[in-house]
Amino acid sequence: MSIARVMTRVIAAGVVLAWIAPAADMVLGDARRGEQLFETEQCIRCHNVKGRGASLAPDLGRRIDRDYTPTAMASLMWNHAPDMWAAMKQRGIVKATLSQESAADLFAYFVSARYFEKPGDAGRGKLEFTQKHCVSCHGIDRSPNPVAPPVTQWESLADPVVLAQQMWNHGAAMREAFAKQKLASGDLTAQQLTDILVYLQNLPETKALAHNFLFAPTDAGPALFQSKGCAGCHVGKLALETRLHNQTLTEIAVDMWNHEPSMKNPPPQLSQEEMRQITGFLWAKQYFRGGGNAERGKKVFAEKNCVTCHSDPASGAPPLGKGKGKDAYSDITMLSVLWEHGPRMLDSMNQRSIAWPRFTAQQMADLIGYLNSL
Repeated sequence: MSIARVMTRVIAAGVVLAWIAPAADMVLGDARRGEQLFETEQCIRCHNVKGRGASLAPDLGRRIDRDYTPTAMASLMWNHAPDMWAAMKQRGIVKATLSQESAADLFAYFVSARYFEKPGDAGRGKLEFTQKHCVSCHGIDRSPNPVAPPVTQWESLADPVVLAQQMWNHGAAMREAFAKQKLASGDLTAQQLTDILVYLQNLPETKALAHNFLFAPTDAGPALFQSKGCAGCHVGKLALETRLHNQTLTEIAVDMWNHEPSMKNPPPQLSQEEMRQITGFLWAKQYFRGGGNAERGKKVFAEKNCVTCHSDPASGAPPLGKGKGKDAYSDITMLSVLWEHGPRMLDSMNQRSIAWPRFTAQQMADLIGYLNSL
């Protein structure tokens, strides 16, 4: 992925994220605010994240399967909303309001908890660390190459943004070192890098490292994307907006590594802060550029009885569609709408004897695609 695939595959784990883009209309989502909301809005009384909270509801710090995505989370929350509201009422928990900004904050927090990262295998990672010749330069606490920092000094083990930044900046030097030793550097897959990271993060020497990271609040991402020359190539078919969907920071780091040798010009160097700003700006766009199919979504809209109320002025349900810019439909806005208007919608559906709609992740994506096409 050119910086396109590179950065495009940015799930900005844990951060202040710029949530949309015509730049002036950006809505910020901040993992730190999301963590506070998780407690103050009493989610923590039922759910657990990173060892904090109750165990009455699913642990939001654990992956459900390899393909768990933000859209899958949106569909699951939608499907189980009536049960959640009933459980909250039973426990005397007042349902909080959830604006689009608050929903963005919570999503950012879930990303920071690595909720959407793919699982890895330490055994495979140990083998890959040798077979990919990482050990030729990097040792665990002392390196055979005095210029190469040992693993215990890698900031990137605790911060995927730093990993992407370092692999981007030092790719050429690493490949040159490989060439001098007559070793094939080769591409990496996202799974290989994930396995390597799991192996290194669980060594006795590195287990104490904090696996946390944040983006600093910023609106400088769009300007940096221009000034670093990224925007000059990533237009038209290479525009990042079409490539941002359900990608992780580990995938970004891999794509940056794989793409760097094919660039026509030397890659621009990026500081950690610049990488945070650019990735925050880019990752946010994936929620406003879904991968759903509008034609399939139209069928979902009919089959799930959405049309019954939203095409009937007497029902009191608002007409849907015409979402643009910050108001475009997305995983984020669907959750905000669900939480704000869902209980009233459920009452109306019960009065009409209409079953609460339940969606697969693909159906949710298609429905969002359809609503944005209206």
